[in-house]
Amino acid sequence: MIFAFMVLWMTGWILAARFRRPRVTPGPCNPVQTSVIIPARNEAHNLPRLLQSFATQSVTPREILVVDDGSSDNTAAIAREMGATVIASQPLPDGWRGKTWACHQGALAAQGDRLLFMDADTWLEPGGLQYLLSFPHDGALCVVPYHAVRESYEDLSLFFNLCMTAGTVPRGLAGQILLVSASHYQRVGGHEAVRGRILENFRLAERFRAAGIPLRSLTGKGLVAFRMYPTGLRELVHGWTKGFAAGAGGTPAGTLLLVIAWMAGLLLAPQAGILTGEWLVWGPACLLCSLQVAWVGRKLGKFGWLLMLVYPVPLVFFFGVFGWSAMRSGKNVTWKGREIHAD
Repeated sequence: MIFAFMVLWMTGWILAARFRRPRVTPGPCNPVQTSVIIPARNEAHNLPRLLQSFATQSVTPREILVVDDGSSDNTAAIAREMGATVIASQPLPDGWRGKTWACHQGALAAQGDRLLFMDADTWLEPGGLQYLLSFPHDGALCVVPYHAVRESYEDLSLFFNLCMTAGTVPRGLAGQILLVSASHYQRVGGHEAVRGRILENFRLAERFRAAGIPLRSLTGKGLVAFRMYPTGLRELVHGWTKGFAAGAGGTPAGTLLLVIAWMAGLLLAPQAGILTGEWLVWGPACLLCSLQVAWVGRKLGKFGWLLMLVYPVPLVFFFGVFGWSAMRSGKNVTWKGREIHAD
């Protein structure tokens, strides 16, 4: 059994190898040709941090467009005060999601040759924008932001982040950051082509691949960060529930098998210790798992060391929410004041 455990444990390092920054020689940086598009619905608490982060950059984009998606707070006022151009969203048409509709309107208004879509809860690290804009223009570039954890309950997102990154890097698209030329965006039909999807990034990735447009994805440590679900555990559960199971279903089969094998190994060690009582064998195995989870987790976010050492807690939480997400798939869930049909 210990041999089976070691084989399963090693799959974690195979996954972790994907998280290394690719060795790509950056090309010329042309910030004046880039339009930043930020879809925002009730993001008054997040926008200042994102917009302020542009001031720390060594380059300046052509324009920053904030698409105010029917906010009931002062999202639009804050965006204007901080120098962004605000686009008031038109009423949400049937068949569209709020985010895809906002991104579509932003893309229509953009004047740049490259489009940088950024979620409002992300922000740029110093030098991050220049690095991203220096990448070749031959395809779409995605960044999985580094998870800035502030409260202990946010540590429960650990395995969700690990799975999301494993399913995205190095040739997929996450939903928070997308950099693409306007011509490539239009060629695949943009957000209009995926207008009814919660996980529009997976569907866009399919369209880019079908069109022969290269995809690159990076982990965001030192480039872009974000804080997920800062208002409490309830928001965290609702956020992961609305589409995570569908996202897992869109993960490449080989990657999904690696993730399943790794998690099986992580569960095997403590279960074998409890069932056999042979802690001289399974105690060190549990420690190996803890150290591995801690090392990989710190590559993706500032997760707490203590929770990673007792990793079965966030892992069991992951399985619970994943199961709930699968049960809710195809049903209505509430998100940001709207009732939506879960993917």
